[in-house]
Amino acid sequence: MNGVLSGLSLSEIEKITDEMNASKFRAKQIHNWIYSKSVSSIDEMTDLAKDFREKLKEKYTVTEAKIKIKQVSSDGTIKYLIEYPDGECVETVLMRFDNRANLTACVSSQVGCAVNCSFCATGKRGFIRNLTSKEIIEQVLTIQRDTGLKVTNVVFMGQGEPLLNLDNVLKALEIFNTDFQIGARRITISTSGIIPKINELAKFELQSTLAISLHAPNHKLRAELMSIENNYSIEELKNALLNYIDKTGRRITVEYIMIKDFNDTFECAKELATYLKDIKCNVNLIPYNSVDQTKYKKSSGDNIMKFKYILEHSGKKVTVRLERGADIDAACGQLKGRK
Repeated sequence: MNGVLSGLSLSEIEKITDEMNASKFRAKQIHNWIYSKSVSSIDEMTDLAKDFREKLKEKYTVTEAKIKIKQVSSDGTIKYLIEYPDGECVETVLMRFDNRANLTACVSSQVGCAVNCSFCATGKRGFIRNLTSKEIIEQVLTIQRDTGLKVTNVVFMGQGEPLLNLDNVLKALEIFNTDFQIGARRITISTSGIIPKINELAKFELQSTLAISLHAPNHKLRAELMSIENNYSIEELKNALLNYIDKTGRRITVEYIMIKDFNDTFECAKELATYLKDIKCNVNLIPYNSVDQTKYKKSSGDNIMKFKYILEHSGKKVTVRLERGADIDAACGQLKGRK
């Protein structure tokens, strides 16, 4: 089986060209074709000599990932079901926003998910396996090859818990930053709150954004939504977040899904404002997206705006997430990763 070039750093490609007795300039050309021009085959690397390409093809291929299904939303969001050589699939999403140059890739870090939040489709599959850093990178390259567009932002908010696959996520992040030249502050890692890994991540002092899926203001409500609360409580999580902010100097993002008559009340808003009082953060309110086999309903627009007002009055910057791709099950919490 041939080796795969996608996901390799420039220094790793240079090792290949060294073995072929070729110059480091050839490595830069290959690197440029993969990351800047998003080619899918060695034959497309037309500024390489034909005999060199043939020699390269004997041992390497550009990619082994395949688009199994592509769906386009009425709002322009594109969802891909990507298949890897072992037959496992994940979903990745390209989000475009009106009047913004940003093209955001929402990438998966695992096949399935062990956290199993009650409102999320991914967890219904259970955990299958971690993705390699190359498989994470392939998601963005797949988008760029298919659309001809350059991804400007990456959010680790697809399937899986990124901090339970931290080594591969960090390697992918480094490639996104260095090889895709996506600024660290344009990359977000979202977590359900794996405290030991948050503490580990803090030591790296990354400039990327950490997003916390909080979704409730107290232990009782959060435990009903997220079984992870029984391992890492909301009060312990607060200490980890304060430590992270202290170590990195970075403002975090708090994600809060708005569920009708469950966590969207006036009392919840006041309790959340108190919880977040000492935490340097922005709050992102997420209208709930329907998922099969759940009892939850979306909060009304009026309730969401009242909730937002209370948090803003406490001094926090609050945004309401634009709903993208719900008609193709590409919105927050809807990714399944299979047909």
